[in-house]
Amino acid sequence: MSAALIAQKAGPFTTVQDLGRAGHQAAGIPVSGALDPASLRIANALVGNPEGEAALEIRLMGPVLKVDAPAVRVALCGTSSPLQILAPEPREVPPWQSAVLERGTVFRVPPLKGSVTAYLAVGGGFDIAPVLGSRSTCLRAGFGGLKGRALADGDALPLAMPAPDGRADMRLGRVPDLAPPARVRLVLGPQDDHFSAAAIATLLEAEFRITNEADRMGLRLAGPALEHKAGYDITSDGIATGAIQVPGDGQPIILLADHQTTGGYPKIATVISADLPALGRLAPGAVLTFSAVTVAEAQDIHIAQKRRLSEVIASIAPLSVEAASLSSRALLSANLISGVISATAQAED
Repeated sequence: MSAALIAQKAGPFTTVQDLGRAGHQAAGIPVSGALDPASLRIANALVGNPEGEAALEIRLMGPVLKVDAPAVRVALCGTSSPLQILAPEPREVPPWQSAVLERGTVFRVPPLKGSVTAYLAVGGGFDIAPVLGSRSTCLRAGFGGLKGRALADGDALPLAMPAPDGRADMRLGRVPDLAPPARVRLVLGPQDDHFSAAAIATLLEAEFRITNEADRMGLRLAGPALEHKAGYDITSDGIATGAIQVPGDGQPIILLADHQTTGGYPKIATVISADLPALGRLAPGAVLTFSAVTVAEAQDIHIAQKRRLSEVIASIAPLSVEAASLSSRALLSANLISGVISATAQAED
């Protein structure tokens, strides 16, 4: 019998994502991948996977899943919400730590707190064939992940590892701060010369609100209009993740993981890679302000962020028996009878 997680309820928007499908934008294929790659990497580290293993990316609130396998090790990261075990015995597993769930366990990811994006990693990953080197779901093209779409009620997510290995469950010693930066940092260009000086000043001084038109493709913002110098059409050219396009209405759009590979609107600036995970965690209504940095400064910030993430992952340590969520597997792995032996020996003395 194959091992799987069964989606009793799919949740509003759950997809399979890894670190993305790099190297194919010239063929018109988006990179896709996790909106918050830092949380994905941590979740994978907690369950003993390589950092880029595919996991479930959960938006807003998650699915209700049933374990159809001898057992599976899971970890939920990117949120302050706990994993809720519904059956056989109700309990909660804190985020940022792993837990082994046995066959028949029903659990859910409740509405997310602290972020609108979270990741559920499973030990060994999902037994899903990669497409062009990635298991990420490309929704607009309809491939990758689970049949190229979001999770649906009744889906079976095949597990690559039918039972967890013998390693201890782990927890994160240094939980990262999920709050966005006070000001989102960007590099001006590549087409900032298509905008007036007033538009550049407005971008760097005004507040912009994320509208309800926000998804994995991008965030449409509302704020003061950014004035073009001479029209808003350019010859279509390549788009990088984080690019800020400005169409004819002057309202900027920040392009995220599922963005199109080319576009014909001028791009006033590009959000630096270090700040993109924070944008992937934000809900409609959030207010953004921006500050400009140089390319060299953006590179230094990126290197520092990678160093901090390495330090966070290095803080992962075995979960103590006292703090672990009890299961028969956890009980059998602990030396629970030594105290009984000691008490008996003391009584005989």
